[in-house]
Amino acid sequence: MDNKILDLIEQKDFMLLKEELTKVRSIDIAEAFDDLDKKNTIILFRLLQKDKAAEVFSHLTYQQRKDIVNAMNETQLKEILEELFFDDKIDFLEEMPSNVIKRILATATEEERKLVNQFLKYPENSAGSLMTIEYVDLKKEMTVKEALNYVKKVGMNRETVYTCYVLDEKRKLEGIVSLRKLVLSDEDLLIKEIMEKDIILTHTMDDREYITSLFKKYDFIALPVVDKENRLVGIITIDDIVDVMDKVTTEDFHRMAAMEPTDEEYLHTDVFALAKKRIPWLLILMLSATFTGGIIGKYESVLEAIVTLNMFIPMLMDSAGNAGTQSSTLIIRGLALGQIQMSDYLKVFWKELRVSSIVGLVLAAINFFRIITIERISNDIALTVSVTLFFTVVLAKVMGGLLPVIAKKLKADPAIMTGPLITTIVDALALVVYFNIAHFMLGV
Repeated sequence: MDNKILDLIEQKDFMLLKEELTKVRSIDIAEAFDDLDKKNTIILFRLLQKDKAAEVFSHLTYQQRKDIVNAMNETQLKEILEELFFDDKIDFLEEMPSNVIKRILATATEEERKLVNQFLKYPENSAGSLMTIEYVDLKKEMTVKEALNYVKKVGMNRETVYTCYVLDEKRKLEGIVSLRKLVLSDEDLLIKEIMEKDIILTHTMDDREYITSLFKKYDFIALPVVDKENRLVGIITIDDIVDVMDKVTTEDFHRMAAMEPTDEEYLHTDVFALAKKRIPWLLILMLSATFTGGIIGKYESVLEAIVTLNMFIPMLMDSAGNAGTQSSTLIIRGLALGQIQMSDYLKVFWKELRVSSIVGLVLAAINFFRIITIERISNDIALTVSVTLFFTVVLAKVMGGLLPVIAKKLKADPAIMTGPLITTIVDALALVVYFNIAHFMLGV
């Protein structure tokens, strides 16, 4: 379908294109924008019906949104924003420059301006910044019949109707009722008779990782957000949490590859911006190689005495780095999923010690026979290298398991303790272990 849209734009058959756009899903239309230049992006967007335009707008990239907004007058911009769900509107405003925000607030009512300003002040990645105010609220004195009629009346303007929230006169959360329970209950029953009072909720300042863990643990489709006085101020829906999970995973991948995270799509990011994100960590890792060089220089006499030791340095460093990365990746994922807690560091240490001992023994044994049969090098050197391999694997795996937990304890992102960084650390350790074992076993 993307190709058909692009062909109709190429042919300038806008009447047929406008008709075709009514048949295509919003997300599929949004994907077609990726292949358009700025001029055709604006043309295609203007051909969309108002309600579909808002849906498509919520799926576009930052640059595409910016191009469209700059081409709109205040009336058109207001119409699009009125169709957006409130949380999508806030997400959009958070990424727009100040001049765009001023244009939008200028066309908003006083109440809307107050709400927008309130949401924009919540810390990034907090529950307050993720929530929407478009939920269905009920009174406990309502009958089931009255509640269902109310849901029908306001439901089209709410982000979700599958869970309704029971509030008192001070908007304090007293209970929740699922739409399923409403439909299946006797219509003369009161809401207070069927509502669930044991409520799992979150607070406006709670972190996104904690919120994500609640969604995964309880399989929520929506989670109520309350303020310090336990008043309901919004809800977080599953679609927003899926976006958070995607964002967090992407950030972890970036950090694991020694890059500063970015929200922008790869093909839509300027080359200088990409370079700026990559240079700092590469510079740090390059300079950290000074330690490795210093270690080799310190034990230069050992290398001069037995030159053969040189040929095994790459293998030992690679094995140590790979072993450390394996452990750190597993622990980082466990921390992210809530399967491992900071208090579990002793359990992590004990498990990685046992695993690494098994792995180290197997690798060392195979390596010993490889060196004496294929390399045809003396038994004492083969034993020295194999013993070193065992200890470096054990050290690398234990460190790879513990460093992410330590990072979490220090309130740093555990993802920085993997990939290039952990490799750099265990490489240096592997060399120290190697030269000390060689000095002890070979007497050089």
